[in-house]
Amino acid sequence: MAEINRHDNRLGLWGWLGGGRWGIERYAYILHRLTGLGILAYFLMHICVTSLRATGTYLWLPGEFFDQPAFKFGEFLVFVAFAYHALNGIRLVLVELGFAVGRPIEPVYPYKTSLNVQRPLLIAVMILAAVLVAAGGYEFLGLAH
Repeated sequence: MAEINRHDNRLGLWGWLGGGRWGIERYAYILHRLTGLGILAYFLMHICVTSLRATGTYLWLPGEFFDQPAFKFGEFLVFVAFAYHALNGIRLVLVELGFAVGRPIEPVYPYKTSLNVQRPLLIAVMILAAVLVAAGGYEFLGLAH
């Protein structure tokens, strides 16, 4: 029987998170993955709690329980994750559709990169996300009152 040539992922979870070149794009990639997983976990938890309420099973906790600072901070973290994930997702869609890769050129060595177009877009998205988080934090953390 012929031996199958296969390439194992020997890096495991580290290869999923941190493989490749360590520029600002790699950190944006890791943060996008982590915020996506965090939003998914929150969404699943929210579905479970809502389905319990729909079936008549309530978590009998006093209303002040959810007004604790830990819950407010948790809501703020979900907002931060959503703001970054949404804005970076829009950037990724623009890149995939070709709006942020520059003009096509003939691939002649030394190869040119599209980082001169993509990196400013990434920085603009990060600044926009920081402004959105600051505005949301002003409201979430109770500074508006």
